[in-house]
Amino acid sequence: MKKRNLIRVLAVAAAASLTLAGCSSNTDAGDSGDAGDAQTITLGYLPSWTDGLSTAYLLENQLGKLGYDVKMEEFTEPGVIYAGLANGDFDMYPSAWSEATHKSYMDEFGSKIEDVGAYYDGAALTIAVPDYMTDVNSIEDLKGKADRFGGEIIGIEPGAGLTKQTQEVMMPEYELDGEYDLVTSSTGAMLATLKGKIDAKEDVVVTLWKPFWANAAFPVKTLTDPKGGMGETEALHFLGTKGFSEKYPEAAKYIEQIKLDDDAYGALEELVTGDEYKNNPEGAVEAWVKDHADAYPGIIQ
Repeated sequence: MKKRNLIRVLAVAAAASLTLAGCSSNTDAGDSGDAGDAQTITLGYLPSWTDGLSTAYLLENQLGKLGYDVKMEEFTEPGVIYAGLANGDFDMYPSAWSEATHKSYMDEFGSKIEDVGAYYDGAALTIAVPDYMTDVNSIEDLKGKADRFGGEIIGIEPGAGLTKQTQEVMMPEYELDGEYDLVTSSTGAMLATLKGKIDAKEDVVVTLWKPFWANAAFPVKTLTDPKGGMGETEALHFLGTKGFSEKYPEAAKYIEQIKLDDDAYGALEELVTGDEYKNNPEGAVEAWVKDHADAYPGIIQ
């Protein structure tokens, strides 16, 4: 992954909103299932979670080329997204960790949600430290070393599945809950703390995940997890409100066939969050489409 302006991407990760002018038209939604009627599809996503940010703009690009109007709606907590999706407040959540990380939300709202397909395999929740910490290579190595970290594991949003997994499963499993506090705030705040500690060559331990650009942008290493405290790998899914594929059959058929590997996803995320297309995610996706259409036959140029 090319070197990027970290100050810029931290701002993207922490932003409560992005400039979305021009990303949707003013055409009202129609009643027919035919994309030719210029139906409106609304995507709900968390701008600070770059997997959803990247795939939301990918869908905006591709569904627009199928003839749909695409609107973007931003949220700050995953629970609100699942509840809103189940309630039909918007049409799709474009990057859901629904198999494991967000299983509790699916248990609560899944009967009113449609799984439209998985686009990425091998997603994982992780615990990471700077790579200069040569004596800390496993989560087990954190035990007894809380003083080096100020007694803190730096986390993200309180409502994130990653937060729940870390606090309720990993920390008790490794007997860290009596020694460390999990500090929750936001993805942007976690990344700012990580950057500050690395710049000062200080010890820090954070919650991360894969795929996520920060794993390549920062000199960090994932700690091994011999007890499986952070859970198994899972796929990332496109979730629609119940009846999505009936209302939008052409869109559903297209979305179902989207499959991204590490190279394709990494390139997409880098362009959308990087400095080259600052404040122009639509341009970033169009550049990605131009470079990847030949390798991924389903991509619409």
